[in-house]
Amino acid sequence: MSGDEPIRVMVVDDHPMWRDAVERDLAAAGLNVVAVAANGSEALARFPAARPQVLVLDLQIPAPNGVEVTAEVVRQDPSTRVLILSASGEQSDVLDAVKAGATGYLVKSASREELLDAVRRVALGDTVFTPGLAGLVLGEYRRLLDAPTDDGTPKLTDRETEVLRLVAKGMSYKQIAERLVLSHRTVQNHVQNTLRKLQLHNRVELTRYAIEQGLDEE
Repeated sequence: MSGDEPIRVMVVDDHPMWRDAVERDLAAAGLNVVAVAANGSEALARFPAARPQVLVLDLQIPAPNGVEVTAEVVRQDPSTRVLILSASGEQSDVLDAVKAGATGYLVKSASREELLDAVRRVALGDTVFTPGLAGLVLGEYRRLLDAPTDDGTPKLTDRETEVLRLVAKGMSYKQIAERLVLSHRTVQNHVQNTLRKLQLHNRVELTRYAIEQGLDEE
């Protein structure tokens, strides 16, 4: 994506007033809303032609639900970023969405500015969570990071662990670089090294792996 091309966004929500408001806010901010849908089947039918970079998706939509749509969209095009915009902040909903492949999760009480910032950040590959939910995801990472590694999983270095924890908090590469006094490229390299060690292909799968490991311990 070149810097002068607007981000392509698709909005999926079964409440017309809410869907229209989100569409208006995104368009007014210069983003390109390429499609909208009111339920899961519409979303999956329109997704291939729309080719959005970011899917803004409600979880509680008529079947298939938001988690199932997320999993299918990411399967079809792993480069698509899914940002959940839900009324629910329940732990099970957040973890199910992230396990399915979502790279962001906002509750609907988020401001217009928070939504626009989240869409732009997930488009760049960052993970973004409503502040109260970031700690929940971080906790699941910690389960993985603190677990014994006698199962053949390559152990992370202290720096990789530190970077991964900041990623889990929803910090951008730029923010992590500033916090740790590293270059942006070095932070990217640490994340890539972590992915390589865990034999995973992208940050979505890394998140999914971490949460599954944490849930397995319960």
